[in-house]
Amino acid sequence: MDTLAAALGSIEWREAVDHLVHLGIAYLLALPTAWNRERAERSAGLRTFPLVSIGACAYMLTGMSVFSNQEAHARVMYGIVAGIGFIGGGAILKRDSTVTGTATAASLWNTGALGVAVAWQHYEIALVLAALNYLTLRFVTTFKEEAGKREEKDPG
Repeated sequence: MDTLAAALGSIEWREAVDHLVHLGIAYLLALPTAWNRERAERSAGLRTFPLVSIGACAYMLTGMSVFSNQEAHARVMYGIVAGIGFIGGGAILKRDSTVTGTATAASLWNTGALGVAVAWQHYEIALVLAALNYLTLRFVTTFKEEAGKREEKDPG
C-alpha cells in the first residue's frame, strides 16, 4: 500500500490530465470512421478504430514521457506504424480472385496516424485525417460502385 501511495504522490497531475485529454480526443476523432465501418458491417468497427487511435496515442505519449531525444521518439513511432500495419494486414482477405478489406486496413493505418498526431498536439493533422477517412469511406464508395456499373455496361 505504501508503494501505491508513493507512486500516486509522484504523479504529475497536470501531465496526467493532459494525457487523459489527448486520449479522449484520439478516441472521439476515431468514432465517425468506426461508426461508418460498423454500419457497413465490416470486420473492424466501433471497438477497433477507437482502440487503435488511443493505443497509438498512448504509446506515443508514453514514449515522449520516458525518452528525451527525438531519435527515441522516432523509434516509438516506427513501432506504432509497423504494429498497425500488422493489424491492418489481418483485415485483408483474398477469396478466389477477389481481395477485400484493403480500405479497412488503410483506415486502421490512418487512424493510428491520427492517434500519433494527437499525441504530438498536431490537432489540425488529426482533424484532417479523421475527416478525410470518414468522407472517403462514406462517399467514395458510391463513386466506386458507379464506376463498377459503367465497366459492366462497357467492358472496353
